[in-house]
Amino acid sequence: MIEFEQLKRILEAALLASSAPLSLPQLFTLFGEDEQPSHDDLARALDELARDCEGRGIELKEVASGFRYQVRAEVNLWVSRLWTERQTRYSRAQLETLALIAYRQPITRGEIENIRGVAVSSNIIKTLEEREWIRTVGHRDVPGKPELFGTTRAFLDYFNLKSLDELPPLAEIRDLSDFEPQLGLAPVAIGATADDASIDGDGAATSAHGTQYDVESPAAAAADTAGTDAPDEAHDLADEGDTTMTSADAAPAPTEHIP
Repeated sequence: MIEFEQLKRILEAALLASSAPLSLPQLFTLFGEDEQPSHDDLARALDELARDCEGRGIELKEVASGFRYQVRAEVNLWVSRLWTERQTRYSRAQLETLALIAYRQPITRGEIENIRGVAVSSNIIKTLEEREWIRTVGHRDVPGKPELFGTTRAFLDYFNLKSLDELPPLAEIRDLSDFEPQLGLAPVAIGATADDASIDGDGAATSAHGTQYDVESPAAAAADTAGTDAPDEAHDLADEGDTTMTSADAAPAPTEHIP
């Protein structure tokens, strides 16, 4: 049996060296048969490593894919200055689409269009799929068999969530008149790849290579959409090529789904 302090050092080194979160089964593979720690010892070691980070600029965080070391949100404003690449921004149309998928999944493209009141550009779906935030999880059993979209583990990891249950209720957000739509989520993971990202002090996400994304929380975008009777078509038409839907284009009203 491996000594406890040595166990902590091994876990710490592995988490720092990894470019992605490590799950408990992955951490167990670090040890041979004759040195396997117990589940209790592994959990205790991770808990102590997390407490060791108190008062420091990094933290040990559990997300959907496992555990990772990451920069704390309160110091990310300074750390993000290490990267100076040109900013890339996500449009409101993309964020509203992502929010509807997150809160109403599984949902079809037609149902998203019916809620938003405008056609969803193929580029929006493509961008979210390339980012690996959404994926096809099935097909609706109606004529045409439209794709059903849902979020991925990468979405949860990016927004610093362990599960969809951690998304804030929309009703709570709509009640906050002074709510500022910015995220203090997903700080830079230590040893992150270029696709790992953080949120800076102004609510912009910063990748490991410095690309910044003007990201509003899915909750805020969904709350804005849900609380608006008529969509603001101007911003959608300007960037995403959305087109106003006619009555002939309207998709069936979506079935409420609580993830």
